[in-house]
Amino acid sequence: MKRSLILVFTLVCYFTAMAQLPPMPVRPSVNLALAPFYHGVASGDPLSDRVIIWTRVTPTVAAPISVDWQVATDTLFTSVVNSGTFTTDSTRDYTVKVDVTGLSANTWYYYRFKNGSVYSICGRTKTLPLGNTDSVRLAVFSCSSFEAGYFNVYNEISKRNDISAIVHLGDNYYEYGAGGTGDTSRFHPLTHDASTLGDYRLWQSQYKLDNDYRAVLEQYPMIMVWDDHESANNSWYSSAQNHNPATQGNWFTRKNFSKKAYFEWNPIRSIATGNDSIIHRNFNFGNLFNLVMVDTRLEGRDSTLGSLISPTNAYMTSSTRQLLGTTQLNWLKSQLSDTSTKWKIIGNQVMIAPILLFGSVLNGDQWDGYPAERDRVLDHIHQNNIKDVVVLTGDIHSSWANDVPGADSTYVSATGAGSVATEFVVSSVTSSAVSIPGGPAAMMTTNPWVKYLDLAKRGYLLLDINKTRTQGDYIHFSTVSSTTYTTTVGAKWQNLDGERHLRIAPSPLGPNPGNPPLVSPFPIGTSSVAPIKTNTGLLVFSCYPNPSYNEVIVQYHIAEASKIGINLTDISGKVVYNSITTATVQGLNISSIDVSGLPAGVYMLTLYSESGTYSQKIIKEN
Repeated sequence: MKRSLILVFTLVCYFTAMAQLPPMPVRPSVNLALAPFYHGVASGDPLSDRVIIWTRVTPTVAAPISVDWQVATDTLFTSVVNSGTFTTDSTRDYTVKVDVTGLSANTWYYYRFKNGSVYSICGRTKTLPLGNTDSVRLAVFSCSSFEAGYFNVYNEISKRNDISAIVHLGDNYYEYGAGGTGDTSRFHPLTHDASTLGDYRLWQSQYKLDNDYRAVLEQYPMIMVWDDHESANNSWYSSAQNHNPATQGNWFTRKNFSKKAYFEWNPIRSIATGNDSIIHRNFNFGNLFNLVMVDTRLEGRDSTLGSLISPTNAYMTSSTRQLLGTTQLNWLKSQLSDTSTKWKIIGNQVMIAPILLFGSVLNGDQWDGYPAERDRVLDHIHQNNIKDVVVLTGDIHSSWANDVPGADSTYVSATGAGSVATEFVVSSVTSSAVSIPGGPAAMMTTNPWVKYLDLAKRGYLLLDINKTRTQGDYIHFSTVSSTTYTTTVGAKWQNLDGERHLRIAPSPLGPNPGNPPLVSPFPIGTSSVAPIKTNTGLLVFSCYPNPSYNEVIVQYHIAEASKIGINLTDISGKVVYNSITTATVQGLNISSIDVSGLPAGVYMLTLYSESGTYSQKIIKEN
């Protein structure tokens, strides 16, 4: 939830309940059996003839690494359809990303990576269909804060085996330092907010080491967009609410760092070689629907407003005010006008339905803060008689089912007349729930196009599209404070073909058989009964930034609690920095080394413990 809404939205206090549960681990545990592919595998941006596959190889020395890859139609890799070798290095943080081509449409594939003689776990992915397509099922989610609790949503989806792809609507991770979200349930790597390339890479590494996140990524291809927290809270094109130039430097430099880390660490396709700025793109699921992913955050957004804004605010109502930017707006209109698919599904970060509270615009960070831009989109839909438009939204950690009324129409709640499109707002994976004065009842009375609202529960949306309707079931979780949980269907709504409003679905979504078996979560050659390595000494995942100006941050894992020593020597061998930690615990740790007072030059950084050492050359710049 955005900080600008603190005066209106208050955090639901669940810490009392949490206190009754067993304490959470201080920090995550790393699966040492996955070496050197500790961060698992992932696939994404599927098309009918290609898909992105991804992994990260953790180096033992700072040098380029060659990684082999294979894609096959079977889990034994006896029928390999494409393969190759990818060389990675520190310039891309040792990530591996391959756009695998030459694939068949609507087909499940298996992929793996190899470093030396060691294989990664096996991933499973699927290409998009072509032509006549009867139905597709997706899992849709947003707002996954590591600190806020366990990723039970990812765990549940990784086991259900009845969907074709997963869709993340943004806030894939949070830029805040420890405690910045108000949640301190799980270990956070740094006390300050991410602002450097090294920071953003470290955040990505932290999340990808999570067992549940890794599990869902290995089973399904992911289609994703960023929201604000992948860079900074309430960001727009030229700045952000959570950006201080005095301490965090130039905004565009910081924004570019966040984008670079995002593209390095996720299975997302660049629209052009080296272009990490544009993420609006579309995915045709045969002739059934076009999934149109937009960027309402960084590409063309004018400055973000706060909360409880007068509807007549001159800046907000300006006809020149933009959320998408001209280029993206024209592209979106062309996608909506395309008649090659029945449904148009828009993957979007912020709520498009209007929301008023006490006669004021509740949240200027949403489309409400950009009414002229919203009118341009909705008017295009209405004037061109485009039907079957469904918007998917994240961002606000709550579940909403909305009709979307046009600006110049009279909305009739009983019939849905005056609605131009429909909207499913998904709850968060973990991020804090919210409350609104008066609760759901008051909100729905003031805004009659809101058909369903749950402010408390976390979860995801199970979205099923066929030729007669698009149905969304809200899957809610009993807790994210424990890995023991239950799920319920909070509500079920549908948009019938040819209509522009929601109806209550007659029944929850049932079984959807047809997928091949889930892949094993263990590396090639091991199984659930294979012994897991318990002590590999000192394992270092990253050492950022390098070159460095002020500090060097080392992310490492130790199998047992022990003291960690850190030495920094100059080119002559003289020790210029030395420290020994006294309370380092088992699991994932970080250490920060202050190099601000050292002259420019080349240094050797050495970490040592009772069970291992690690060394890396560091370049200090002024």
